[in-house]
Amino acid sequence: MASLKFDNIQKSFGTGKSAVKIIHGISFDIANGEFVVLVGPSGCGKSTLLRMLAGLEDITGGEISIDGTVVNEMESKDRDIAMVFQSYALYPHMTVGENMAFSLKLRKADQAETSERVQRAAKILNLDALLHRYPRELSGGQRQRVAMGRAIVRDPKVFLFDEPLSNLDAKLRVAMRAEIKALHQRLKTTTVYVTHDQIEAMTMADRIVVMHDGIVEQIGTPLELFDHPKNLFVAQFIGSPAMNVVQGVVSAGTIMAEGQQWPMPTQTSTRLADNQKVHYGIRPTDIRIGAVGEGVAAKVVVVEPTGAETELLVQVGASKLVVVLHGRTDAKPDDMIGLVIQADKVHLFDDASEQRV
Repeated sequence: MASLKFDNIQKSFGTGKSAVKIIHGISFDIANGEFVVLVGPSGCGKSTLLRMLAGLEDITGGEISIDGTVVNEMESKDRDIAMVFQSYALYPHMTVGENMAFSLKLRKADQAETSERVQRAAKILNLDALLHRYPRELSGGQRQRVAMGRAIVRDPKVFLFDEPLSNLDAKLRVAMRAEIKALHQRLKTTTVYVTHDQIEAMTMADRIVVMHDGIVEQIGTPLELFDHPKNLFVAQFIGSPAMNVVQGVVSAGTIMAEGQQWPMPTQTSTRLADNQKVHYGIRPTDIRIGAVGEGVAAKVVVVEPTGAETELLVQVGASKLVVVLHGRTDAKPDDMIGLVIQADKVHLFDDASEQRV
């Protein structure tokens, strides 16, 4: 295991006046044995940050340390890390066992030790029966397990995962999420995992680093980010379906939005002045359906039953909101309903700064 430190990390592509800065002074620490997920939209810099940690990209500014040792100038092979890529990157002419043993073969490791490590990793990942097959004879999920096995065999200080599940179908992604999390709980190796899928981040991470346009927006546990997003970007990025947001204005102890009164949150960190413009956020699961005249008036647009839950798309003025109900509903498109907002679950963000208030 190893601790990691990112200290004012910067990255630019190009030189001189044509240089484009894509990472703007990122700093945070990762503890021994921690599973940290870097999450954010495409182009936010998360994969570039991972590649700099791996030694596959030069660092323009700042320092990266592994166990207190600055590794900026250290060769990738000397950093004692193992990386699992999106594309698996298996050698097609080698069997599963040969692929898994390849890194140890390059190090001229003892044959008996190599065989023992491969067998141990294969057992952990249920690959025992596949060691003599070739990659072309495997499913996508099996290939991904082989790529993970190759990383485990190296027994590195740090595992790096770069969107490893994005090539898999939805059902297999869920299964592999559980496998990777179980693997971490068994091995307790420090892990940095990159994804644009916030569901992956929520279900797998000890802590999440939310990135946007080359900066860190917020760092915290999954539930900290879900319950207390520090700004509008994090609020709308974390959670599925996404948080509902309408623009409103503070008026006599309530929020006026879309021509109606919305309940003020029961707790805010700052005193709100009348006529202050805000973004009013409420998660789809924190809204209850009421009778007409109760709460906020809305018109049903779409009803989507999913079995245990029912998802409604409703219209309030010019805004469309999503409501997730546990169970089923008699509501039909074009019905008028009332939306009962849980005041203790409301999130307010300043209109100009988009920071939480």
